[in-house]
Amino acid sequence: MTLDKILEHKRREVKEKKTARYLADLKAKIRDTPAPIGFYQALAGPSRSTSIPLVESPRLIAEVKKASPSRGVLCENFDPLTIAQTYHEHGATALSVLTEREFFLGSLDHLRAIREKVPLPALNKEFMVDELQFYEARAHLADAVLLIVAALDRVQLIDFYHLARQEFNLDALLEVHHERELDLVLERLPEARLIGINNRDLSTFVTTLDVTLRLAKRVPVDKLIVSESGIFTRDDVKRVA
Repeated sequence: MTLDKILEHKRREVKEKKTARYLADLKAKIRDTPAPIGFYQALAGPSRSTSIPLVESPRLIAEVKKASPSRGVLCENFDPLTIAQTYHEHGATALSVLTEREFFLGSLDHLRAIREKVPLPALNKEFMVDELQFYEARAHLADAVLLIVAALDRVQLIDFYHLARQEFNLDALLEVHHERELDLVLERLPEARLIGINNRDLSTFVTTLDVTLRLAKRVPVDKLIVSESGIFTRDDVKRVA
């Protein structure tokens, strides 16, 4: 499954449900929605379990995900709320909740259910291709959204970033895969604070932590780096910290 195929499906899905009535319903929900919890602040601030500063102790964004195109179903008896509560009990700093339905078997309802019960900031992990999805994210209590640089043209990237930050007060995690994408973010969105470095090659789906180690050297010290994909062990965490 390629990124292009996922994006093609996502654009079609959004187009089918994008109606004036649906948008009005989302706006009504947002009016009754509490303000987001600071996703960036949680990652940049003191650890929940210790007073160790960020430079000495990495923060963990724990992911709630039922399936993926590369690995299939990861959890047959999938209970997103229980998983999120377990993450919270064991010291996770924030959550990443898959809401993409077709390929990851996620749901916006999972996001809302988790945020109503678990006091951790949550990233709506979705393939953002349309403004409507920002309304969906906030209506379902998201605190941050993922913007995949490879999925957006330059105008969309900039517009979506400002939409997230200014219109919805959402933090935006800008995901890059190689130097060219990183340079684009640093040049066109110098105010961006969260840089996600994805260790997965989008053409082969192979992961290597070398991607984080290579690109992190180019990220200014005033940015917060999030290493994504291919992290399975304590040694992996230490390597990219």
